[in-house]
Amino acid sequence: MRCGLFMNKKSVTLYTDGACSGNPGLGGYGGILMYGELKKEYSGGEETTTNNRMEMRAVIEGLSLLKYPCKVDIYSDSAYTVNAFLNGWIFFWQKNGWKKADKKPVLNVDLWQELLRLTALHEVTFHKVKGHADNAYNNRCDELARGAITELRARLGSENQTGENKN
Repeated sequence: MRCGLFMNKKSVTLYTDGACSGNPGLGGYGGILMYGELKKEYSGGEETTTNNRMEMRAVIEGLSLLKYPCKVDIYSDSAYTVNAFLNGWIFFWQKNGWKKADKKPVLNVDLWQELLRLTALHEVTFHKVKGHADNAYNNRCDELARGAITELRARLGSENQTGENKN
């Protein structure tokens, strides 16, 4: 019985952020997963992406770190990601074959499908936070995301200097 999956679940907090240098361009994401006093920071990047994709990737990567079903409070400054769940857009899009109300295709379907899969494993609540404000965790996630872009840029630059193909 599925309800058993959520009995005695741990409560975790997940802060996430994404960034892009150019849109599309080099992108990075970062997050902080917290359980009690424990904190795990993570980050990564992609060569050709968009800010929205990095915002979504940050949530996906954080949820993917969880080994068991949990109660998860997700804090993000991405209205795109948060509102898709809070306003139920994602369920409308799925029901309508990944088409928006104007019949145009939904962008980033691959990531939305992965988010749906992962959120179904947990009891998730999304919270919108103001970006680049006084929230220390959101600001740290922004630093992680921008740092991932810097690392990616350096790696790509060194690959180009050694004659390696970046593709």
